[in-house]
Amino acid sequence: MQLDQPSVENMEYMLQELAEKLQVVNRSIMDAEDYNLEKYEDLKWMYDMVISKGRLSASETQAFINELASIRK
Repeated sequence: MQLDQPSVENMEYMLQELAEKLQVVNRSIMDAEDYNLEKYEDLKWMYDMVISKGRLSASETQAFINELASIRK
């Protein structure tokens, strides 16, 4: 998947991958419709960080979830 180009499909993919990696229970916060495409670069940065880190501590996971909440519409 080519994630360099902002698109709703790419946002959906990244959000689903983040939901899995962060073990998000409440998946409603990961709905692509709730995110503005203007925040694509922020979401991409978070996605890259989470994917590259491997295992995350509980506090890191919570920090990423909080950051996702802050960029929602």
